Parts: sequence; C-alpha cells; structure tokens
Amino acid sequence: MIDLKNIIGFEWDKWNIDKSYKKHGISPNETEEVFLDEDVKIEKDLRHQEQEERYIAIGKTTENKILFAVFTIRKDRIRVISGRIANKKEKEVYEKSI
Repeated sequence: MIDLKNIIGFEWDKWNIDKSYKKHGISPNETEEVFLDEDVKIEKDLRHQEQEERYIAIGKTTENKILFAVFTIRKDRIRVISGRIANKKEKEVYEKSI
C-alpha cells in the first residue's frame, strides 16, 4: 500500500473536476473524503498504467457513502481522476477489509 503521510493536498484536472459530479453525482469534496477514511483500501490500478502509475481507492465519506476513486500521485498531492459510488463487488471488498 502507498503511504499517504506525505500528501499535503489534492489536485484536480480542469476537465475532471466536474466530470464525477455530472456523471455520478459525486462532488470533488466527497471524493477527497475517501482519503480521510482510516479504513480506505488502496491498490494499484493495473489496467491503466500507460503514462503513469494509477491507483484505486475504496472508502467511506463522512455521510457513510462507499466510494470508488481513481487517482495518481503527483509529487506531494493526490491527483483525482474520477470518483463514483462503489458497486456491489467493490463494497464487499471494502467491508471485508475492515
């Protein structure tokens, strides 16, 4: 698992910041909350490694929504690519990991 201790903030691509909200109803702030979940599950996204290492995170928001987020690390920031409600299988993975 990657170490998030040195992360100081988030970075959003101007094309992606509204995409998750428009497509899935998930705001940028909600997506960022996933990384504050002490039980967040993070793995490498092995299917999408063309240009840089990507990761997936499954975690809960402050409103107890379980979200699935795709991100990369740029220096000391998390660059979120997308966020959405986790599907049934992803929720099971999260719940089994706690």
